[in-house]
Amino acid sequence: MTAIESEARSPGITYQELLDQDTHPVPDVLRLESPRYLGSADVPVTRYTSRAYHRREVARLWRRVWQFACREEHIPEAGDYVVYELAELSFFVIRGADGKIRAFPNACLHRGRKLKDYDGRCSEVRCSFHGFAWTLEGALADVPAGWDFPHVHERVDDFHLPECKVATWAGFVFINPDPEAAPFEEFLGALPEHFAVWDLEHRYVEAHVAKVIEANWKVAQEAFCEAFHVNATHPQILPYLGDTNSQVDVWDTFARVITPGGTPSPLLGWDPSEDDILRSMLDVRVDQDAPMALAEGQSARAAAAAASRERWRPAAGDRVDQMSDAEMMDSLDYTLFPNFHPWGAFNRIVYRFRPNGDDHRSAIMEVMFLAPFKGRRPPPAPVHRLGVDEPWTNAPELGMLGKVFDQDTFNMCNVQKGLEATFKPGVTLGNYQESKVRWLHQLLEEWVGPDAEDATPVDVRR
Repeated sequence: MTAIESEARSPGITYQELLDQDTHPVPDVLRLESPRYLGSADVPVTRYTSRAYHRREVARLWRRVWQFACREEHIPEAGDYVVYELAELSFFVIRGADGKIRAFPNACLHRGRKLKDYDGRCSEVRCSFHGFAWTLEGALADVPAGWDFPHVHERVDDFHLPECKVATWAGFVFINPDPEAAPFEEFLGALPEHFAVWDLEHRYVEAHVAKVIEANWKVAQEAFCEAFHVNATHPQILPYLGDTNSQVDVWDTFARVITPGGTPSPLLGWDPSEDDILRSMLDVRVDQDAPMALAEGQSARAAAAAASRERWRPAAGDRVDQMSDAEMMDSLDYTLFPNFHPWGAFNRIVYRFRPNGDDHRSAIMEVMFLAPFKGRRPPPAPVHRLGVDEPWTNAPELGMLGKVFDQDTFNMCNVQKGLEATFKPGVTLGNYQESKVRWLHQLLEEWVGPDAEDATPVDVRR
């Protein structure tokens, strides 16, 4: 490894140097650094365009990996259930009368009809086709015209609904269809230690928006795994976002990109004043007065962080006074392989990306806002589902992020089209800024194996 490969960084203040200027103590988790040079080989285009590779993903990844299915608050009472689907796979996650959360393949053991068509609550799991029924815990409870099924009564253990592995962390419910899967704690690694200071468990789903994206799930996900795209995709935020000064850290099953706010991009091309930075953050026109002013010697970053503390004080209380400017201002974007993206501090954002049904050229992108609260936990927001042609701005609960997501989505669709049209066999990534994308592909290769054109396809259906 050369010095250029291991140490190349953008000009300008580093993230750690920016932390040195913080007006509050910085948590130890933000002082961690774990850069990794993961090589410079191209990523095969077929991972995004090949039907055969998609089928390998279903067989070797989605049928075997731990994956985020819902929040515990989505199923608070006995009989509450959520349907979770991906490709042709369908499961329902349900809370039993004993309070335990279980997940079952969404199929009747009589003739195979889906047992649950949508989220809801039930006192039993009864098939809508012929009426076979199970308890909330999966035990066979009723066989209509049982006289005709003595063989079922003789094999009652075979007619217990098969269970997937289930685990919880920080209020999130994960499932794994593979009975031989490694323990969830092993897969999670040190991620709980990173989030201990931010306590995502005691949050509520303030907003939940889902949209169909006309691109492979990895194309959609990778748009949120680096900040390098900001200069061309979101130029309006360059005066106050240190895009190429992001810190990228890679561990084993999770990685993160920290992008600083309240500091200008090195790619901006001019040096904004602190007032310029603040006005840009507040989206103030040239002919308007800013709604807040900087104190003498105060940076825009510190002023915006102070305002953010006051914004969150009614919900989070005085603990905001212990939170650093970085926690108030920066994008702390973590990814747990393969597709779960919780953000740190009060960013509220959680992303999930998955194939849209069995279509390798479209995906479902979901955005949740996890907000702090006082008193009794508010009920989770219902899912606001946007159609493929609807803009994110049709979901006003996303605020200004709706406009940003629309810019991202415009790219995603055109990335997919370009990958289908290109003569170049591989996608070229930066050594540092896009190392989180490369990390995803290295783990993907470990799970899925060689690319489809280089090996016999697995379970290729069309």
